[in-house]
Amino acid sequence: MKNISDNSGRKKIEMVVLSDVHLGTYGCHAKELCSYLSSIQPETLVLNGDIIDVWQFSKRYFPAYHLQVIMEIMQLITLGTKVHYITGNHDEMLRRFAGFEMGNICIANKLLIEKDDKKIWIFHGDVFDVTMKNARWLAKLGSFGYDLLILINRFVNFLYSKTGKGKISLSKTIKNSVKSAVNFISSFENTCADIAISNGYDFVICGHIHQPEIKKIKTEQGEVMYLNSGDWVENLTTLEYQNKKWSLYHHAEENKLTMPEPKIESAKVLMKKLIVEFDNLKTA
Repeated sequence: MKNISDNSGRKKIEMVVLSDVHLGTYGCHAKELCSYLSSIQPETLVLNGDIIDVWQFSKRYFPAYHLQVIMEIMQLITLGTKVHYITGNHDEMLRRFAGFEMGNICIANKLLIEKDDKKIWIFHGDVFDVTMKNARWLAKLGSFGYDLLILINRFVNFLYSKTGKGKISLSKTIKNSVKSAVNFISSFENTCADIAISNGYDFVICGHIHQPEIKKIKTEQGEVMYLNSGDWVENLTTLEYQNKKWSLYHHAEENKLTMPEPKIESAKVLMKKLIVEFDNLKTA
């Protein structure tokens, strides 16, 4: 990886929205996210929930690459990027700090902004999850099951790679084949769209369901552009806004050929650097 203080060669982007990184879990693709973050310099970065997975956080598992993701975000802040941290269900402990601002970073439960005369509503999306509202214990149990499925998936793909076969996604297969999962995603999207239309928003941006999407949703009341940033567990996707247009970035295999390979220091060294960076924010 190039020197962290060197911003040459970074892609300039007006706005980036990423969500559902789930730092602290085995499914998180932190290495790939480090490569992406070190290649861009957005004016605004929106972290739309579930960045750190507090539900499954353990002192025994928080690798150096996971800390490096935080370092990359801190580096963007020092380069002038405005960072909005929108809280999700897996990092809900931060909701008590909504309204907090320090330097170029702020914490909120939702974000209402205007870009090029268009109204944009950004929030994580767990507020529309019935399981989250009525059976939190079941949601947490499902989270552990999902992380286990990702681990199994990685083992299966490792075996497939040895035999020359392509990768598969067990979770995607299940979502696409189980009718209730498909119906949940459709209901989630329509609910977000209905509320956005009733409030006169042009765009509604969510995360939560790990289903990257950009599409127009029409109802009898009007229409809205629905966007979902996906995740960095199985889809490795991010939303980018440039030249009055939204697009989905997919971190595919070919990206590894063009992006620098991060050289990660030890977790202890990275933690010391993080503390220094936070102290610098306080005095900025």
